[in-house]
Amino acid sequence: MKKIMIVCGNGLGSSMMLEMTVNAVLKEMGVSADVRHTDLFSAKSEIADLFLGAPEIVSGLNDGVRQLAGVRNIMDKTEVRAAITPYLN
Repeated sequence: MKKIMIVCGNGLGSSMMLEMTVNAVLKEMGVSADVRHTDLFSAKSEIADLFLGAPEIVSGLNDGVRQLAGVRNIMDKTEVRAAITPYLN
């Protein structure tokens, strides 16, 4: 099962909303994944198959190893689907 870590500045607002959108998209796709949300500082010690959040936030996790994807509109299922689909296989 893939692990998707949703990241925002404080780990409470936009990341939780994006987590809900990601779960809705995954449900529509019939895909199971472990989806969690956290703040940027905590995310630096997390292991996940994909880190997802606002581009300016997830860029703070770029270590050349992590898989990162940015989303501008956290409520846009089409954008979220396009961001996560390449990492689900």
